Amino acid sequence: MPPRRNPTRRQRRFGVELRKIRESAGLNAQQLSRALGIDPTQVSQMESGKVGVSPERVRSLAAACKCLNDPLVDALADMAQERSKGWWEEYRGSIPDGFLENAELEKHSIELLIWVTTHIPGPCQILRYTLEVFGRLIPALPRHEIDARTAFRAQRRNDLRRDRKPITAFIYESALLTRFGGDRVLKEQLEALLEDSELPWMTIRVVPFATETFPGAVENLTYAVGPVPALDTVELESSRGSILFDAVSELEAYRAIFNRTERAALGEKESRDLIHKTAREL
Repeated sequence: MPPRRNPTRRQRRFGVELRKIRESAGLNAQQLSRALGIDPTQVSQMESGKVGVSPERVRSLAAACKCLNDPLVDALADMAQERSKGWWEEYRGSIPDGFLENAELEKHSIELLIWVTTHIPGPCQILRYTLEVFGRLIPALPRHEIDARTAFRAQRRNDLRRDRKPITAFIYESALLTRFGGDRVLKEQLEALLEDSELPWMTIRVVPFATETFPGAVENLTYAVGPVPALDTVELESSRGSILFDAVSELEAYRAIFNRTERAALGEKESRDLIHKTAREL
């Protein structure tokens, strides 16, 4: 099978983890290729995500590198078995690739932690609210692009709900007041958010203005929990698109940010009371 021309972000991450295992053993690509009985170029293609790897090859590689992290090896072997394309592939070419990578990241996570300061979290957005969020970009997007992004976000939302993906969303109080689409749209959005807060797999907590100090990052964040900590990923939302982090030091820093945010946030009942009060006053 010819090498992949454009491996997905998940396929590249899989290759990066194989490279980390090799490097932690102090082996170069030539040495590993000899241990596995393969061509050195194949090692390079594996580590760049350009070729598929069987679960058996993953375990052989781990054994050659004397990797004793069994949970990580098992998780990588599971990743190696993934062959089917995700629903997001039907949007390729009509919206930026970063959107597709976010959906892929969410699908394969076991839990999502979200921190937002500017708008209601994507998994909780109603259609009209989403249209207004994408409609305020400068320069303005063509209508067909707004519609494509809105439809894609709606499908991401539905996919997470179908999977009952555990989600904890920390929302800075300012996001409850920002009027994307005006008072009526915001009121509908807050009422929908209240309904979401009652779902058994969804936790909504508000960080109020009155908190002692600003607890989180300035940017909107998503912490995607992987099957093992080494496969966690952080998505940072910026005006130029998403930035993804998976280095050990970065993951530790963002875990600390979310721990601090959790301590500053209102409880679930108090958060519902504040959301209800804000909606009532619109």
